Amino acid sequence: MIRHMYRLYPHPGLLVRLTVLHVVLAVLQGLLLGSLVPILRALLRPEPDFATATPWLVAGGIGVLVYWALKVIATPVGFAASMHLAAQLRHHLMRHVATLPLGWFTGDRKARLSRTVTTSAGNVAHLAATFGPPAITGTLVPITVVAVTFVVDWRLALVFLIILPIAFLALRRAGRITSEADRELEEAAVEIAGRAIEFGQAQPVLRAAGVGATGSARMRHALDDHRDRYLRGLRRSLFPDLTYTGVVMVGFVAVLVFGAQFLLNGSLAVPDTVALLVLAVRFLEPLGTLTELLGTLHAMDNAISRVESILHTPALPHKKNAVRRIEEASIEFDDVTFSYGDTPALSNVSFVCRPGTTTALVGPSGSGKTTVTRLVARFFDVDSGSVRVGGVDVRDLDHATLLGEIAIVFQDVYLFDTTIEENLRLARPDATREELEAAARAARLDEVIERLPDGWDTQVGEGGAQLSGGERQRVSIARAFLKRARIVLLDEAGSALDPENEGAISEAIANLARDPERTVIVIAHRPATLATADFVVALDGGRVMEFGSPVDLLRTGGTFARLHNQYEHARSWHIAT
Repeated sequence: MIRHMYRLYPHPGLLVRLTVLHVVLAVLQGLLLGSLVPILRALLRPEPDFATATPWLVAGGIGVLVYWALKVIATPVGFAASMHLAAQLRHHLMRHVATLPLGWFTGDRKARLSRTVTTSAGNVAHLAATFGPPAITGTLVPITVVAVTFVVDWRLALVFLIILPIAFLALRRAGRITSEADRELEEAAVEIAGRAIEFGQAQPVLRAAGVGATGSARMRHALDDHRDRYLRGLRRSLFPDLTYTGVVMVGFVAVLVFGAQFLLNGSLAVPDTVALLVLAVRFLEPLGTLTELLGTLHAMDNAISRVESILHTPALPHKKNAVRRIEEASIEFDDVTFSYGDTPALSNVSFVCRPGTTTALVGPSGSGKTTVTRLVARFFDVDSGSVRVGGVDVRDLDHATLLGEIAIVFQDVYLFDTTIEENLRLARPDATREELEAAARAARLDEVIERLPDGWDTQVGEGGAQLSGGERQRVSIARAFLKRARIVLLDEAGSALDPENEGAISEAIANLARDPERTVIVIAHRPATLATADFVVALDGGRVMEFGSPVDLLRTGGTFARLHNQYEHARSWHIAT
């Protein structure tokens, strides 16, 4: 565990200093206890020898002062280390997460990431600084006492040595069970976290169903499962914990029995017996505290494992001599095959999008449309074939350079809980007011801003909840204009959009496509968007069924014509109702 903890931190110097400080304190405590032997030998004679005891008393007094001073220093250092190490570990985590493929961020992984950054990273630092020192004391003080006891009486030292491995074997077994229970409990806690987020986001649906207070069945099941795992862990840990406590108590009785026997047969002097009994108490007391620390230490070990599981996730591969310039915004899929694990998504897909064109991706749900856009932005790397931007394989491009040329507008737009202006400035923090207003006009966002009470300073709420879906998409499209990205990937899906937003978004997409240097790929669902596209890629089952202009494909009566007619029919029915 200690080795794993040190590997977590890129700069473990503070942790090393804190550990050394508590190692010194633990050893010093054991040596101070050992100084009782010569002091008691000198003072418990028929005629006390103060001259012999004085140097040891002085040395012991100095040792106590040094111990007290180090203890005073250790307390604030421990608290400062806890905060510093937590901040350091969180920064380390976030720097690594920023290098992971965007496709890694699934719903489950985002919940685990949230708990790891907010809870596990803080727990590792806090427990290392708060509970690490008692664990060091509970381990090193008994070892130091054994060494001192060998100097006084090797027989009782052997008794101590026999107790130590038996106690640690019992502790190890208890620790293994505690660790398994903690891991199960953490899995249940992650499930609760996910369900709690769902509970908050789905309140309108839950209240409409009459379960706004109790939550969904999945929420209730997660809470019940957490309780059951907790109780099961307590039951499993009871016997191993009692076994360890029993070993420690039997060890103490053994020391008393042997000490009394050696005293009575005259092989152990009274001063040495008194000193050894004190040493025995200090030998067994720290061992007894280890069982109280056991759950905490294994919780820290499991927290370390959770942090390491993210830190060990392979980063997106980067080449040392990556291309840092994209000459033009062409996009080419060359015999691309890709799968999500064992689930095939694209098979032998090939097509080309030229600068100044808009290409519409059409196809039934699950046909691979969203996967195409994700591969362009290199959320994932292809299994075979290649995706090229500007004639260069995206794997050979510097990732920051690639993303700097791409603006992504998906159906589920996420906005930060700040003003509309600040959400736009994410694309270009140094943009002037004129550039902001021009982007807003091009995206038809200006008319939304005009009717909001605080205009540009309107708070959009968490995730943009204060705006409608269509309004959030306008903000996202305005970001694309402000960023001046030469590649724009859009999902204009929105069957629930009102006619005003539908028309505004269609016009905004058309405005994006007017730039002769810009390449637009849109996952199209509306006939208006399909009609303005230069090319259409019809996908089905992860394969390209048709590729060509909308006019040509409508004449063939194939996949695109069928889908186009379905869209028109659905739109006519929606208008009629």
